[in-house]
Amino acid sequence: MSPDGGSLPAEWEAFLHDLDLLLPERIRLVCIGGFVLRVMYRIPRITADIDCISILPFHDLEELAGRESPLAKKYKVHLQYVAVTTMPLNYEDRLTELFPRRFEKLRIYVPDAYDLILSKVERNSPKDREDVQYLAKTAQLNPTVLRERYDRELRPLLANEARHDLTIKLWSELFPPASAKCS
Repeated sequence: MSPDGGSLPAEWEAFLHDLDLLLPERIRLVCIGGFVLRVMYRIPRITADIDCISILPFHDLEELAGRESPLAKKYKVHLQYVAVTTMPLNYEDRLTELFPRRFEKLRIYVPDAYDLILSKVERNSPKDREDVQYLAKTAQLNPTVLRERYDRELRPLLANEARHDLTIKLWSELFPPASAKCS
């Protein structure tokens, strides 16, 4: 997938452009969720928010771009800070910048496909399982790589390991049969 993100849906392009104009300084967002799936991996699902797990330097962007902000009301999309997701230990080493040089102050980074999947382990909703299946197929992921990264970088951080081990086992079964042979 292209890190330049290619074309953005019109409402997201306008929203991010206007947010960029309002920012007091350069801001680095690390994003996960449906926005990343839609823009980076072209999942055919609409989302109305950008889930951010990191905002550096930290600014409370709720007033500028949150659900009740003038920008959100204008474009029907918003920014949402998500502080409850556990990410793999070294995910920051694998971040990719979306839209480099597209905005003056706004920098948007996204985890690789394996880390994006692992960010969903604790929640494990039906939508998360659909996302795993979609990513496994379209990004041609290897379930062995997912399991190894889970064991090495995420499992040590989680409570209730047996539950999450089962989630990873079940998610590995969502991968196309040939994907275990690819890297």
